[in-house]
Amino acid sequence: MTILEQLKEPFKPSEIHWRVGSTTKDKKKGLALAYLDARNVMKRLDDIFDVTGWSDSYIETQSGRVFCTITVKVGDTWVSKSDAAGDTAVEGQKGAVSDAFKRAAVKLGVGRYLYYLPQEWVAINQYRQIITPPNLPAWALPREQKDA
Repeated sequence: MTILEQLKEPFKPSEIHWRVGSTTKDKKKGLALAYLDARNVMKRLDDIFDVTGWSDSYIETQSGRVFCTITVKVGDTWVSKSDAAGDTAVEGQKGAVSDAFKRAAVKLGVGRYLYYLPQEWVAINQYRQIITPPNLPAWALPREQKDA
């Protein structure tokens, strides 16, 4: 598998997290939005490039947005991708750093397929939590699960 294929490889369904986007007026259903934990993204980069073959750096703007640049070594060439995020409602500054990191990784292909998942409305509880997450389509499963 090429480096690009390894970066783009879907994650195991157990590594995908879900949050609620929009909700119905009665608040009984929500739009399921898939996302990755930053640690899963770090592990993917470690697995492909080893810990010495990638790095990340951060800059905070005066407006409080955090820019992350991820640099990976492909052959003899260092390739960098950057993206930014603002403070999040849950963990503020830490959330901004994590979101900026994951957004930069998407530009390398990591988890980008999650943006192409079909929109699915699911039942939610009174705390806006998804009761049963959606099933992933076959094209969004890792190779070992497609072949099984």
